[in-house]
Amino acid sequence: MASRTSKKKRPTGNRGGRPGTQKIVPHGAQAQITVRPATFGDWVSAARPATLGLGFAPVLLGWGVAILQFLLDDVNPWDVLPLSVVALCFVVALALQIGVNFANDYSDGIRGTDAHRVGPTRLTASGAAPAKHVRLVAFIFFGIAALAGLGITVLTQIWWLPAVGAAAIAAAWFYTGGKKPYGYSGLGELMVFIFFGLVATSGTAFLLVQTVWIDSILAGVAMGLFSMAVLHINNVRDRATDIAAGKRTLATRMPLWLGRAFYTFLLLAPFGILVYFSLILISAFWGFFALFVAAPALLITWTATNPREYVLVLKLTVWTSVAYAGMLAYAFAF
Repeated sequence: MASRTSKKKRPTGNRGGRPGTQKIVPHGAQAQITVRPATFGDWVSAARPATLGLGFAPVLLGWGVAILQFLLDDVNPWDVLPLSVVALCFVVALALQIGVNFANDYSDGIRGTDAHRVGPTRLTASGAAPAKHVRLVAFIFFGIAALAGLGITVLTQIWWLPAVGAAAIAAAWFYTGGKKPYGYSGLGELMVFIFFGLVATSGTAFLLVQTVWIDSILAGVAMGLFSMAVLHINNVRDRATDIAAGKRTLATRMPLWLGRAFYTFLLLAPFGILVYFSLILISAFWGFFALFVAAPALLITWTATNPREYVLVLKLTVWTSVAYAGMLAYAFAF
């Protein structure tokens, strides 16, 4: 009788991989991809440092507008400005910005939207970090923002502020989180205009002066337009992958040329507001030097043939907003 040959069982688990590595097979892929665990540098990259100016610039300009108002009222701002409130406003804005970046990494990653996206490392989509860890980091930064907001509430005794803070955190999470994220329905630009424009800029000025006036509103509109520009050019970059993933941003609803034109409007419109401020204070004219940063962003936008080229455009847009806010705030203060 012929002897039976037993079949060797195929090994299970981490096939052929070294300890500490993970092999994943993306949906529809044929080959395995070895993923190394996320390093500290990967976590820093996932926080998207290049976007943090979006949190810094609005508060800076709100502070500057408040100083201008005190000067127009013949009050020495340095005698009355609560610097502790200013510092906490910066903490709130930056923590929210970092939190929303990790929240987007988590939510887009578990949906598969980030599978082929260009730009910074996506911890969730790449498998470099467990999704629950990315979500936890997002919640930690939301918690930091909430604690700083409570500190502002105690210092200013404006007791309805926690409601605004809760709305801001909810907006940050549900941009890509939840069952029906509004970022997938083309509403992202509107929400960043509200929270990273009006709330961050006009809100900071309100906390310092205890009133709302036309200058603070226009400053908030300017910063809101810059925030919209950053988000929109990010979505122009991801247009093809978002269409494939069913993410219906404004950029996916427009032809490419119109998306570029809309970005151009968003980037340049704040300089129209700067004309108004220059009529109040001639030194506000220095803000126009931010156009030297905006110009290469526009050139790349209209000539780009590869999505990766928009990565630099996004950074230049953030730097434009920081230069605009910084020069204008300096003009107001000095």
